Amino acid sequence: MTMKDFDFLSDSTEQTTTRFVTFVTPGLKRFDLAILSTNRFYGKKLVTDMMFGRSAVLGPDDLEEEGVLESVFRINEEEAAELGQFLSLVLGAVNFSD
Repeated sequence: MTMKDFDFLSDSTEQTTTRFVTFVTPGLKRFDLAILSTNRFYGKKLVTDMMFGRSAVLGPDDLEEEGVLESVFRINEEEAAELGQFLSLVLGAVNFSD
């Protein structure tokens, strides 16, 4: 196969900022996260759990949706509440740009 065999819908490169953070919650759950900031996701951030390879594009509005963190990261309600508290501090407001 060559590159001509693929039908690209999008292909772009941009500078991003990635924050790597490891922490233990009050409930003793450890998280190893990579939080990637980019213009690609309309102000939301790509949050990756590096221990289990699970990722989601999240903004503050997603933290308010019931079951989102539990579903994406396959964690229980208590762990999701603690993760949500941390993410609410680092995700920031979503800014739309054209």
